[in-house]
Amino acid sequence: MQSRGIHHLGVAVEDLDSALATYERLFGARVEHRATVDDQGVKAASVRIGDSRVELLEPLAEDTPVGRFLAKRGPGMHHVAYEVNNLDAALAELSDAGANLIDEHPRPGLFGLEVAFVHPDSVHGVLSEVVAGG
Repeated sequence: MQSRGIHHLGVAVEDLDSALATYERLFGARVEHRATVDDQGVKAASVRIGDSRVELLEPLAEDTPVGRFLAKRGPGMHHVAYEVNNLDAALAELSDAGANLIDEHPRPGLFGLEVAFVHPDSVHGVLSEVVAGG
């Protein structure tokens, strides 16, 4: 699969407003998007730091994917998102290369992205997201 680069780093946080204040104060982050996404169980904000992007994720409940992540591992790095031109083609290439796909087909993601996740077991323990359209 040919990636255009890292689209964003996803960070699980316990309090989105507090995390935003920290990233703004320490790194000069600028909020790009902010939304509550009930079907994914998160309040999220995409912040720009220079040319880079960090996605901050606060769970809406403990029984959501990010809520379970926080309970098990605490706040911190949640995933790395790789940008591609064609998500369907990228998923086919990843599958053919032996990756264990969490999402075999693209689904709507945050902030208008089309997304799919690759299981961390396939990427040396790192949850990986493949994104297009953002």
